[in-house]
Amino acid sequence: MNMENILWPHIQRLKTSVPLIHNITNYVVMNNTANALLAAGASPIMAHAQSEIEDMVNICQALVVNIGTLDEYWSTSMINAAKKANELSKPWVLDPVGAGATSYRNEIIAKLLELKPTIIRANASEIMALAKATNIATKGVDSTAESDEAIEAATSLQKEFGAVICISGETDIIIGKDQKLSLKNGNALMAKVTGMGCSASALTAAFAAILENKFEATVAAMALIGVCGEIAAKSSSGPGSLQLTLLDKLYNITEEEFRSHLKIGE
Repeated sequence: MNMENILWPHIQRLKTSVPLIHNITNYVVMNNTANALLAAGASPIMAHAQSEIEDMVNICQALVVNIGTLDEYWSTSMINAAKKANELSKPWVLDPVGAGATSYRNEIIAKLLELKPTIIRANASEIMALAKATNIATKGVDSTAESDEAIEAATSLQKEFGAVICISGETDIIIGKDQKLSLKNGNALMAKVTGMGCSASALTAAFAAILENKFEATVAAMALIGVCGEIAAKSSSGPGSLQLTLLDKLYNITEEEFRSHLKIGE
């Protein structure tokens, strides 16, 4: 499988397919997330009311569950949405923001994991916290969030729950069943803009909506936002301008730009 050659057609397909993506996400990033989806070619819905949650899942092609600003009302909506997505065989992405921070957050994460998310995208610390919270055995889960420990935790999570696991960071690592790939794109300035990871999760759901292969969908999303962020940072003077420049690049990136900047490893 030559990943370099299949990713660009996936990106083009997203723009022509315009999948409808249901986001139960946090207050902080709703605007960023919606605009990232629109720029890349998808269509966002931000809805969390329990009375309409199942209807929303029904009309959308994929679901994002982001627990950033978690509360008792939203957690019920998230669980009901995930159940409905499973019932309809629709892909859903779990973004376990702040995993490990509180016992309540861990409790909700455990319930969501039981519903078998299609894809989990998180940073290294969150991935390790997921493994710890669900009592999955790893050799050395600690608080350092170093790559080796996070990869081991992610591999254990993949085997336990069957999801594609994405560890995002300076190097993004995507782990599927008998598959692993790394992406070395992006820029340090991206860490100064809130919601970059949340936008990555939303884009992952968008690609999962149009691609049968969820490993490829995850790689496509992370490659797109990584390459676009890297290019955008070159013409940005700080975090504020990066937000705008990134949206523009998600919208108008060319094949030549994408291929020339893409850095894939094993």
